Amino acid sequence: MARIGIFGGSFHPPHLGHILAAREFQQKLALDTLLLIPAGVPPHKTIGAIDPVHRLEMTRLAVQDLANTQVLDLELRREGRSYTADTVEALRQQYPRDELFLLMGTDMFFTFEKWYQPERIVREVTLVVAYRDKEKREELLRYAASLKEQLGARIVFVENEFLPYSSTSIRAMLAFCCGKHYLAPQVLDYIRQNKLYLQGESLKNLSFEKLEEISLSLHKPKRVAHVRGCSETAAALAEHYGVDVTDARRAGILHDITKALTAEEQLQLAQDYQMPLSDFERRYPKLIHAKTGAVVAREIFGENEAVCEAITWHTTGKADMSLLEKIIYLADYMEPNRVLDGVDELRRLTWTDLDAALQRGLEMSLAHVLSTDSAVDPNSHAALCFLKERKQSYE
Repeated sequence: MARIGIFGGSFHPPHLGHILAAREFQQKLALDTLLLIPAGVPPHKTIGAIDPVHRLEMTRLAVQDLANTQVLDLELRREGRSYTADTVEALRQQYPRDELFLLMGTDMFFTFEKWYQPERIVREVTLVVAYRDKEKREELLRYAASLKEQLGARIVFVENEFLPYSSTSIRAMLAFCCGKHYLAPQVLDYIRQNKLYLQGESLKNLSFEKLEEISLSLHKPKRVAHVRGCSETAAALAEHYGVDVTDARRAGILHDITKALTAEEQLQLAQDYQMPLSDFERRYPKLIHAKTGAVVAREIFGENEAVCEAITWHTTGKADMSLLEKIIYLADYMEPNRVLDGVDELRRLTWTDLDAALQRGLEMSLAHVLSTDSAVDPNSHAALCFLKERKQSYE
């Protein structure tokens, strides 16, 4: 009786994290065969505009050097929505006497009871959950006990090494010309040859409609409404205060363009573009998305300096900000999707007194940072001091 692992995913694109996970599953479970199955049209999300044939071929290239590994087009050939229950039943017919293991990470495992007909899945396979954080083990065990009681599930946990990569951020890094760090060379070559993920495409001087389309495609879905709201609010404020509306709209749609990246990816992008970073920024790399976003706006999208500077300072602010910089800072803070204590008062101020609103926004931001025991960026202090000193000089 063979031990067969089933490793599914969108593989959009397949990255080094997938390859490491595949190796870890092979070793920890002593698998005789590992099956990688690119998803067709999963019920919970859309795959995007990449032809499934490309995802299949990229997955084959990614694992070409892994022994005892096969890539199946089982789900890609299936019409309509693709369910794991159908896949494991099809594999059970193909491997009637073998032991089947369905491989997943903790995030997927914690949603398992919400999957389509999970009782059909557990009849055919043993669930294998890879984890790294030992602090989660108790929570995993409690959830596993619940699934065993409700569904009779067989569950195995394996502690493994992994790379914290997401396909969303890697698609963004490809667009930013930084994808080589996250993909096998043969996969990157295939992407370039077939001009996938915006490779070989000029992104400069785009119409706003195309810029918006590309920008939103590089975000995690939950951030799309905020980015669109910021752009629309910035445009309205620009018209109200006599600032270039086009610049405001473009800065708003690009202000969080690198937000999907992890702290490590932010630092990698900064290194690739030889960006100077302060000691403070290196200690708190999640805060540099404004600066990396400005570099991407300039180098990838060819935006003008006014737009890039507004993106640079939209998180921290700085002393003596331009009107456009103030507008983007405030639009980010109080666009309609924001739900924060004091945001309604901030919105009222923004339409009547931009400097007063900026001061209030900085004070709110600093109070939040201090409440979380985090350090405050020196530029935020400088921005607030500048506003207070100028206000005093007018009184």
